[in-house]
Formats: sequence, C-alpha cells, structure tokens
Amino acid sequence: MYLVAILGNCTILFVLRIEPSLHTPMYYFLSMLAVSDLGLSPSSLTTMLRIFLFNVTGISPNGFFAQEFFIHGFTDMESLIFLLMSFDCFLAICNPLRFSSILTSARVAKMGLVFLIKSMLLVLPFPFTLRRLTYCRKSLLSHSCCLHQDVMKMACSDNTVNFFYGFIVALCMISDSVFIAVSYVFILKTVMGIGSHQERFKAFNTCVSHICAVLIFYVPIIALASMHQFGKHKSLMAIILTADIFLLVPTLMNPIVYCVKTWQIHEKVLGKLGLK
Repeated sequence: MYLVAILGNCTILFVLRIEPSLHTPMYYFLSMLAVSDLGLSPSSLTTMLRIFLFNVTGISPNGFFAQEFFIHGFTDMESLIFLLMSFDCFLAICNPLRFSSILTSARVAKMGLVFLIKSMLLVLPFPFTLRRLTYCRKSLLSHSCCLHQDVMKMACSDNTVNFFYGFIVALCMISDSVFIAVSYVFILKTVMGIGSHQERFKAFNTCVSHICAVLIFYVPIIALASMHQFGKHKSLMAIILTADIFLLVPTLMNPIVYCVKTWQIHEKVLGKLGLK
C-alpha cells in the first residue's frame, strides 16, 4: 500500500511537472498535496513496517518525538492545502472573472511556502512539551505510530500544557474544515443558481475530486478524535484500525481520486504510460 501511494504521488508530480497545460493554480495545489502525502507516508512507515513485518514494538524517545513531529506537521499541512483547494474551487465557480488575477503562480507558491512553515512551527512545541513530562511506567501506545494525544495519556506528571496546546492545534484543523464547509455552501448556492442542468453538473464537477479527497481525509480524523474523547467502551482494535486508515488511506486514495475524476490528469497519465 505504501509503495502504491508513493508511486501514485510521484506519477502525479511527474506529469504535473512536464505538462505545461497543467501549470495552473489548481494543479499547483495538487502538487503540494502530493508532496505532503510523500512526507506523511515515510513518517509512519518506519514503525508500521517494524511492527507488522518483524514484530518489533519498541521505539526510542528521539525516534518517537521525530515521528510525532512529522506526522502532525504533514497532517496539518494537508488540512491547509485542502483549504486552499476549496478557495480555488470557490473562485473558479463563484468569481471566475477575477480568478486568474487573484491566484497567480507567484501567489500560489508564496501561499504554499507560508503554509508549510506555519504547519511545522505549529507542531514544533510538541516534542519539547512531551519531553518534559515524567513517565512512571512502561508505556504501551494505542497505535502503530506515534501520535501526540496517545503518548500524552501515558504521563504521570502534570500535562495541562500539552492538553491545551494539543487542543489549540486541533482547533486549527477544525477551523480549516469549517472554512471548507462554508466555501462549499457558497459554491452550492452559486451552482444551484445556474439555469441549465448540464451547466450545473459541469460547474460542480470541477470540485468533485476535491470533495472526495476532503471526505477521505477528514472522516478518519473525526472518527479517531471521537473515539479518544467520547468513547465509553473503547475497542483497541477499532482505534488502531482507524488510526492506520487515517495515515494510509488518504495518501493512497488521493492520487487515484484525482487521476480518475480529473480528466486532464487521467489523459496525461494514460498518455505517458502509453495506454492511450
């Protein structure tokens, strides 16, 4: 699954790089998403392979903190990229006349760089706040990878700072999803105002890939957070499975969704593979 995800994202990046007709804001955002997926996959790959292939369950503190930093950093980055992509869909449908003047190539590159820095800085305190905690017993994590909310519960010293800062980071991702939902309210309002059914379908179809990718990304995160916070009778197997889905499925499905649902990429990929 990891190899398929890496191959799919590398294929998308290759096609977007060599095909001039795809050098537009929407595909720039898609290339950022592919880079983020390529960063997220190796971040969780090390411990999962060691556990499932070699039954090696231990990890050093430094290895844990490094993995936790990159997993949460790239996850937040993906959330921000989906927000940018929803803004792209909003402009393309609701304000097409100003679309090209607002989302220039230079602005897209600057937004991508700013959001990358913001994502990494946002989760940078995690390793340092966790390192200062005292762990009184052997820690058995609930997941096959290192997540902040999981190890935080293993501490026997005061973890108030970790709890509230983790809550702030979670709110940032929740705010991204709220803004995405609001943008689609305006998109649907604009689409429903179009007279022709064919034109409605054509307009809304430009964002179908993005909607599918957003659902694939956010549904496992929301399910996992709900299990941790509100589950009275937690099933360890269900928690582990949901966490693995959260890390594996989006990185695998994003290239498939965009290759299948976006005809420009679909045609270019098939052409490069000699299948068309």
